Amino acid sequence: MLVIASPGQGAQKPGFLSPWLELDSVGSLVDTLSDASGIDIRRHGTESDADTIRDTAVAQPLLVAASLITHSVLFGSLTLPRPDLYAGHSVGEIGAAAQAGMLSEENAMRLVAVRSQAMARAAAAEQTGMAAVVGGKREEVLAAIEQAGASPANINGAAQVVAAGDEASLAALSENPPARARVIPLQVAGAFHSRFMEPARDELAEQAGKFATRDAIIPVVSNADGSLVTDGAAFLSSLVNQVASTVDWEACMHTFADQGVTGILELAPAGTLTGLAKRDLKQVARFDLNTPDDLDAARAFVSEHASASKES
Repeated sequence: MLVIASPGQGAQKPGFLSPWLELDSVGSLVDTLSDASGIDIRRHGTESDADTIRDTAVAQPLLVAASLITHSVLFGSLTLPRPDLYAGHSVGEIGAAAQAGMLSEENAMRLVAVRSQAMARAAAAEQTGMAAVVGGKREEVLAAIEQAGASPANINGAAQVVAAGDEASLAALSENPPARARVIPLQVAGAFHSRFMEPARDELAEQAGKFATRDAIIPVVSNADGSLVTDGAAFLSSLVNQVASTVDWEACMHTFADQGVTGILELAPAGTLTGLAKRDLKQVARFDLNTPDDLDAARAFVSEHASASKES
């Protein structure tokens, strides 16, 4: 059983799209995605430096475009079986929604453009940030985050929770860390997936009606609680709420295990989500699709793990 996963903000690296743009089939798709988002995907994926692509308004459309590009190339062969599940971490859920057929590629890019700009504005309104809490017991970690006045933004696995809050709350968390845990400040623009993003969530909610949805045949595993979703309208509502709510990737991984997933393929820029799976889903095979050189092995991985290939 196969899940295709799309990474979230922070996975981007300078020049990571360069090898993909050498493929003849990619150029027109990149132009379409750029036009829909208002972001020059080609330039930011090949030439822009780390500081430029760290900008929320650039990073998010770039990452969604990357997942759509690599997914399109991977499944360009009509004989390749489709995955059993899709999933994405944070903004990666927008890519997953498009791959599952809930959104058109153009609407996915328009949606992420609105999301990224609204989140960038919300982040600029106050001095806020995020910090990773690594180690410790889950109950004690969550209690320490709450006591400090912060909130759990990302539950990434058994040993990592990312806290979000203002400078005072994050300082309090660093000064009083949970037992047997380290608090590591993150270089991010703001307190994503927390109450500080409520203006962005409200802005996105006002725009959501512009994006037509369809129901999917292949379910998407929701960041909200790990549930399997095929209702396009319901998933769009979840995407809106996700902006100011906790991303529970650990719940997604529990669902992978419960569903009997045997393989996780992460789309470019890959490595973050398979890294989390390496710690929490040791029995599941992992594949990072980062360059076209990986395609033959990636297609073999899909054929090995997708349930449809075993039924034929």
